[in-house]
Amino acid sequence: MTSQTTIDTTGPADKSPSTPSDQPPAKGLRGHPWFTLITVAVGVMMVALDGTIVAIANPAIAKDLGATFAEVQWITNAYFLALAVSLITAGKLGDRFGHRQTFLIGVVGFAAASGAIGLSDSIAFVVTFRVLQGVFGALLMPAALGLLRATFPAEKLNMAIGIWGMVIGASTAGGPILGGVLVERVNWQSVFFINVPVGILAVALGVVMLLDHRAEKAPRSFDILGIVLLSGAMFCLVWALIKAPEWGWGDGRTWAFIGGSVLLFVGFALWENFVAEPLVPLGLFRSVPLSAGVVLMVLMAIAFMGGLFFVTFYLQNVHGMGPIDAGLHLLPLTGMMIVGSPLAGAMITKAGPRIPLAGGMVCVAVAMFGMSTLGTDTGSLAMSVWFALLGLGLAPVMVGATEVIVGNAPMELSGVAGGLQQAAMQIGGSLGTAVLGGVMASKVDSDLAGNWADAGLPELAPAQLDQASEAVQVGVAPVTQGTPAEVAAKITDVAHDTFISGMSLASLVAAGVAVVAVFVALLTKRGVNADAGAGVGHI
Repeated sequence: MTSQTTIDTTGPADKSPSTPSDQPPAKGLRGHPWFTLITVAVGVMMVALDGTIVAIANPAIAKDLGATFAEVQWITNAYFLALAVSLITAGKLGDRFGHRQTFLIGVVGFAAASGAIGLSDSIAFVVTFRVLQGVFGALLMPAALGLLRATFPAEKLNMAIGIWGMVIGASTAGGPILGGVLVERVNWQSVFFINVPVGILAVALGVVMLLDHRAEKAPRSFDILGIVLLSGAMFCLVWALIKAPEWGWGDGRTWAFIGGSVLLFVGFALWENFVAEPLVPLGLFRSVPLSAGVVLMVLMAIAFMGGLFFVTFYLQNVHGMGPIDAGLHLLPLTGMMIVGSPLAGAMITKAGPRIPLAGGMVCVAVAMFGMSTLGTDTGSLAMSVWFALLGLGLAPVMVGATEVIVGNAPMELSGVAGGLQQAAMQIGGSLGTAVLGGVMASKVDSDLAGNWADAGLPELAPAQLDQASEAVQVGVAPVTQGTPAEVAAKITDVAHDTFISGMSLASLVAAGVAVVAVFVALLTKRGVNADAGAGVGHI
């Protein structure tokens, strides 16, 4: 494929080959590496926070807008579906048109969609603007990584990604706490309105501080059919994962979408071999470390997001905590990610990613095994130990896997690599929630009737048993109004014990996934293209 030459639209520029580490340090604010990091961190924080903060607001939204449970689920599903489908294409847009412009458009669109949700008076509008949030969030996230890759010299990139990962981890884990405070003290609309001033700040910083870098070999054409095929494949896959808990894993509709996804992925792979400038050059995956980094990110997200999905139900419905208290109990996880991410960046810079990544996944496996031992009477100290160990393990994996993916891709594909990293996380999270949710549902279905009978409770009709099982899967005791206190206590004990057995099995499965990830981590190595920024021009 013939290389294209970047045209400097602002005046003469030095076109001699250079790497990020060779370039003279930026003077003033614009293009300064650390000011660039601060700017992208503000934008990324807004998107990462939104991934978890909204879950706390869902009950209040349902009550205020009169939404059904299925409609409320779409507040989350629509966002993640749009995000997952758009990420890789959005990364390519950044490579093609510049990461600075893409980042700023993403921030403006995300903040505007957030404000529109706060002003919405129907669930249909909320879901519609959540889709737009996902699309603009997809523009923002890979562009942020592309800007870091182009701005930081190779020897400091790991530290930058460490701080970037710290912001994502802290925002993701801190969402339930902030969401609880806003919903309880203000209203559900404030959960979305808070993004508006944050977005304004990110845009103001971006206009002043961000410098657009574009590789000399940046793509000049756009692979439209590739976008259609990949977007369709991602949609079918994520849709199947979202609907599988409702339809069932044996349902024909589930496998129809999975089969459609496979066919579209195959069609995409075949097409990419013929197009002049492919959306995702398949040669990227000839890099074993890059491919291992993508797989590792998927496995990490399965274990982390899938396992953590049940922890919120455990804290609130089994232990009876409020949203704020539940969020505070997750502070050891948040704290270790905040402290561990920059330390992991420094460690990976010195020792390479392989050992920190493998060690991190060992910690995740042990933490998930420990979480399988949690019971109805487990104290806060024991919980904190496992949550802290989970955060300690996640920090080097978030940082190292990101560096392995982005660092092993050529500079002109840094946006696509960032999109791959984020898409792997979204698919892994959806897969973890769906698969571990299926494990939980299966365990509850198999144990509930027996536990119910062993407690001497009246036999339930099949329809009643199904309703009770759905409640128990999220830790809720199916106690009807007017039930005598003694019977209600027995029902609660059965429900919580059955939920715990399901959560324990799901945690063990997550621990097994983490063990597999340990061996995948051993295939990684430092980015071989960390100095592949030859011909980087300033636009």
